[in-house]
Amino acid sequence: MRNPIVHRATAGAAAAVAVLAVLSVPAAAREAVTWRPCPQNDPVEKSKLRGLECGSVRVPLDHARPGGEKITLALTRARHTAARSQGVVLLNRGGPGAHGRDMPTLFSLGMPRRVAAAYDWIGFDPRGVGGSKPAMVCDQSYQDPGRPRADTTPANAAEENAWRARAARFSADCARRYPRLLPHMGTADWVADLDDIRAALGQKKINYMGYSYGTYLGTVYAATHPGRVRRMVLDSVVRPSGVWYDDNIDQDVAFEKRIHAYFAWIARYDSVYHLGRDEKTVAAAYRKIRTTLKAHPLNGRVGGSELDDTFLSDGYSNLGWPGHARALSAFRRGDSKPLAAAWQKPGFLDQNDYTVYNAVQCRDAAWPRGWKRWHDDSVRLYREGYTFETWSNTWYNAPCATWKVHGGPPPRAHGPANLTPILLVQGTEDAATPFNGAEETHRLLPNSRLLVQAGGGIHGVTLNGDQCVDGAVARYFATGALPRPNTTCRAPQPPGPGEAAKRLRDPVRGSVRAQVAGPVSAPVGSRI
Repeated sequence: MRNPIVHRATAGAAAAVAVLAVLSVPAAAREAVTWRPCPQNDPVEKSKLRGLECGSVRVPLDHARPGGEKITLALTRARHTAARSQGVVLLNRGGPGAHGRDMPTLFSLGMPRRVAAAYDWIGFDPRGVGGSKPAMVCDQSYQDPGRPRADTTPANAAEENAWRARAARFSADCARRYPRLLPHMGTADWVADLDDIRAALGQKKINYMGYSYGTYLGTVYAATHPGRVRRMVLDSVVRPSGVWYDDNIDQDVAFEKRIHAYFAWIARYDSVYHLGRDEKTVAAAYRKIRTTLKAHPLNGRVGGSELDDTFLSDGYSNLGWPGHARALSAFRRGDSKPLAAAWQKPGFLDQNDYTVYNAVQCRDAAWPRGWKRWHDDSVRLYREGYTFETWSNTWYNAPCATWKVHGGPPPRAHGPANLTPILLVQGTEDAATPFNGAEETHRLLPNSRLLVQAGGGIHGVTLNGDQCVDGAVARYFATGALPRPNTTCRAPQPPGPGEAAKRLRDPVRGSVRAQVAGPVSAPVGSRI
């Protein structure tokens, strides 16, 4: 594990001053948000905003210059229906770069009625995302070249250099398209945006629910504005000291464990899938199918790398395990249609998500600028047996090696001793944000309480079928009561071969599984 202090030390004094300036500028007085019914067919979210109210907030591009250029953040609201409101809950899906305007629907339907009725549930697309303006999209060919992508695991130096060149083109295209925006895309800027949203909503304090990267955003907000936090839930927790290079190394290790847990699950149902009676045999079957697709892509689009894209989602959630196992089994029998249908071409939100992901993470912290460290770490991890995700994750983050705006230092993530009690939720087997992130954040946020889901591998636990976790989160939002210290929930068992269809038809669980717990289609590598 690398020492994150080294990353901080490499950042220049000017960068430190810039971050401190962003964090210290008070939110400017602004008009209240004007709420209107959302359009029936939003151009970005399609029909997902039905029944919600839509609004927007204009915030400074550069929070150190509050009177300068403005950008627009798009908001949604599911309004409280109780006689007495408990305020607003700001909702963040993570990413960084994931859209968020549909989330009030998920929580107003997914929370117990009395809890849902007590709050205004506020969704928002962060700066650069979705319905906010401008929305960022760079070189789409990096995610979708219109044909099967090159194998993410390079066979030689020439293939590795070709991937490096693609990543450099992506970063250069972002620099060309968004020269004014890129310096202001770090978490410190997003924290200032959150506080501007709070002010525009007329709230002295906010309630907050953040998943994945949203936990880091919430942690930094709590450390920066401790007196403005009422209640906060952080689910699937980022390790602040690892942002972001080391956190991605942690992912490479954790996803290997998770994908082999999936292969072991397939083996338990060999009478259904006929892919092998043990995990090693199933893994060999997967590799053989991958080799076949690399040589003969399905429909001219789904090759070996696209197969990995599809099965990466099984590291985020087990709810898709039966369907993907059936697709592999069918392919082996000569029926390629289910596997072809399982891969989804990246759309606007996927491309937008990926662009903002890089814009935030490359800006947040110092990344290695020399390629040798990237190469050496990737080769080492691959040789140690972490083969499923290592190289694809390298290329997912590789634009940061040549990003025009240097990153760092990371903002403060340590809360004061009198910080309001915060609830952390974490599965022990989460691959995208491994368990050590929750342990570290628990130490950084005094008075926080860590609710552990033992055996849980779903990334984004709340509203994903665990009544123990959902009950604890609902009680906390209802009354502020935390679970008792050392409370553990036992994760639900993965679905059996016949259970998946029922679970995924559920309008709340299915939506959260697909849109909070992990990407349905995540070309090139994993995200937080």
